[in-house]
Amino acid sequence: MRRALALLLLLSGCAVGPDYKRPDTPPAPAFKETPPAWKNAEPGDALGKGRWWEMFGDPELSALVEKIEGANFSLAAAEAQFRQAQAAVAIARAPLLPSIDFSGSAVRNRSPSGVIGGTTAGRTVTTRAASFSANWEADFWGHIRRQVEAAEASLEASEASYASARLSLQSQLMTAYFQLRTIDLQKRLLDETVDALRKSLELTNNRYNVGVAAKADVVQADAQLKSTLVQAVDLGVQRAQLEHAIAVLTGVSPAELAIAPNFTYQAQLPAVPPGLPSELLERRPDVAQAERNMAAANAQIGVVKSALFPTVTLSGQYGWRTADPTIGLLNVANRFWSLGPSVAYNVFDFGLRRAQTEQAIAAYDAQVANYRQAVLTAFGNVEDNLAALRILEEEAAAERDAVDAARLSLELTINQYKAGTVSYLNVV
Repeated sequence: MRRALALLLLLSGCAVGPDYKRPDTPPAPAFKETPPAWKNAEPGDALGKGRWWEMFGDPELSALVEKIEGANFSLAAAEAQFRQAQAAVAIARAPLLPSIDFSGSAVRNRSPSGVIGGTTAGRTVTTRAASFSANWEADFWGHIRRQVEAAEASLEASEASYASARLSLQSQLMTAYFQLRTIDLQKRLLDETVDALRKSLELTNNRYNVGVAAKADVVQADAQLKSTLVQAVDLGVQRAQLEHAIAVLTGVSPAELAIAPNFTYQAQLPAVPPGLPSELLERRPDVAQAERNMAAANAQIGVVKSALFPTVTLSGQYGWRTADPTIGLLNVANRFWSLGPSVAYNVFDFGLRRAQTEQAIAAYDAQVANYRQAVLTAFGNVEDNLAALRILEEEAAAERDAVDAARLSLELTINQYKAGTVSYLNVV
């Protein structure tokens, strides 16, 4: 008896299928766009991201981003899927403990009077019964534990998907907001340009009227003014579309949101320290989601392989049943019970379980490839943006030099105009 019990305990501790081990990812010793500041990966996707948008120092932007959490319907759908995954874990864990059921009945019946040997022939009888039953599957091969493992990994993947959806929506809103503010600044520049071109058209007309300019000069000045006005109209269309996109992201109709123009907007852009990119990779929820999907697929291999072994179920029943109205239902004489194990095993299935195992292994291999691709894509995203930062910094320096040269040119031309050596058209 002791040996049998020890064998059962030993079997209950086994779980078929491979134990999960995170596979290697494509090597990336450093980012080529930054100085060496590499460190070993320490996954941190579960760390809180905080109110990271506040580093841009824009209260209006912060207020819009905070509306996403409780109003965006796409995020609400992702949150509901996360709660579904939580319930799936509870469902997977339930079979680890016995299921207990209660049943009760009171059936009134009558047998034909011609029945031979029937003790109730020709009588109307009420049969009462009440019983408890319990069933428990002995998880010798880890079928249930592997299902729990897969459900927990899927839950963590769903949590990462929820975080990824939140970050994606926040970044979409912030990108649209900064584009809108850029259009405000472009609109101010175009308005100033329109004023200057109107002055140029007026001066050209005056020169044409006194016979010192040709009609072609007037037409050219007029065409230049109207072309700039068209650009200003196009900016109005783009700004309206961006404002509508922000409204949808914050869960309101476009008619309910209006963002006032700010023609003097100054963005407060945070600096990117050298060691930050690798830390950001550790916190990317899309990479974490791919890794957790891979762990769930690995556990599913164990679930499928456990079907190759017998299923052992321990069942029991205890209750009372009687058709005698003179005896109470709970009388000892009415008691019945049963207890015993049952074993089920599929002897031959024409290769079904083997094919299911191969299918699960192939699904795991696909998730491994997806995970490695997610990591590689993350490296590419960081490299792209670091390269863009570096190149745009060079462009900004060149633009500053161009602005300084243009200001100097304007200053010199104004001095020439004041000295009477050039006309005001040169200033315009």
